[in-house]
Amino acid sequence: MKVLDISILNTSGGTEDPIPLVAASDLSSFGYFQRQGIKEMLTFFSKTFTKRTQPGQRQSITHESYVVHCYVRSDGLAGSVVTDQEYPSRVAFVLLTQVLDEFTNEYGNSWRDNTQAYTMTFAPLEEYLVKYQDPAAADKVTKIQKDLDDTTQILHKTIDSVLERGVKLDNLVERSDDLSKQSKMFYKQAKKTNGCCVIS
Repeated sequence: MKVLDISILNTSGGTEDPIPLVAASDLSSFGYFQRQGIKEMLTFFSKTFTKRTQPGQRQSITHESYVVHCYVRSDGLAGSVVTDQEYPSRVAFVLLTQVLDEFTNEYGNSWRDNTQAYTMTFAPLEEYLVKYQDPAAADKVTKIQKDLDDTTQILHKTIDSVLERGVKLDNLVERSDDLSKQSKMFYKQAKKTNGCCVIS
């Protein structure tokens, strides 16, 4: 699971396309010479899909092996997160909500006046990018779900091992029944043999 890009965009202006205010990307999984092209593609996805998201809505759009999660607030501030397909969408939207809320706390409504791409700075964006690479560690609900899944898996393993042990126990019980029959036969045979000679 991987977060490739987090972008904050302005959709409130009179411009046709959303204006990217700030972005953070982790393109380390791509070759050095591919990174610029990938970055441009991610910017294009963020702008295009954010433009097609209505204010107050959230949506996830899958393209090839990537998912673009978009959220446009009613005030026109928007965010997008580009992830791989394994990344949980619920966690991506939690990330977007936190990023946009913190951005608003820092800048208020001054972002509305910005009409130039990538002219704002927002240091916590890089921290969010690193923190949310592991969705289970970043999101408490996902962590609890993972812990429950692990516990369920352990329980299934325990039940399977008990059943396996049960089969082995059945074999032992079966063998002990055989031994009991043999012991009974030995006892009867010994009784017959000893019964023929009575010592007085």
